[in-house]
Amino acid sequence: MQKKVLIADIIDNLRRVFQAVNEQSKKAEFATGLTGPQLWAIKVIAESGPIRVSDLAERMYLHPATVVGILDRLESHGIVQRVRSKDDRRVVRVGLTDSGHELVAKAPQVAQGLLVDGLEILSAKELESIASGLDHLVKILGAQKLPPQLMLSPEVNMSRMKSRRIHKTQE
Repeated sequence: MQKKVLIADIIDNLRRVFQAVNEQSKKAEFATGLTGPQLWAIKVIAESGPIRVSDLAERMYLHPATVVGILDRLESHGIVQRVRSKDDRRVVRVGLTDSGHELVAKAPQVAQGLLVDGLEILSAKELESIASGLDHLVKILGAQKLPPQLMLSPEVNMSRMKSRRIHKTQE
């Protein structure tokens, strides 16, 4: 395929990705009043029942500190409730309140959830190809040092960025 055609295809597909993320996020915020990451968190909690904060962070591919910030806002709105384990005080589980269950029932899917679901079914080879391509795009844009901000949200997953930088230097 001609180089110009490939470049046009790449740019058009990036536009489609941004458009899909933007539309999903707007739908979510309009329907629930929550940001995409907040809605994604309550959807994961709804699927898992009461879940440990560390497990929620793992399921969302976020650092636990980032998830705690999201949960703080959700808890202040009465959407989630954190309960410390009686057996091990270090363990905190989070579950939905009644209003959280109501929100999940009427909420659309969020872009982050669709993305994770789609990526998790790919082979390691396919994931490596996507990761490599995205690494190249980040370098082209000179964005390697930008903190990874959650999609259409002010939340930043800073700690994962630091650990990734450390991992890359060790390679």
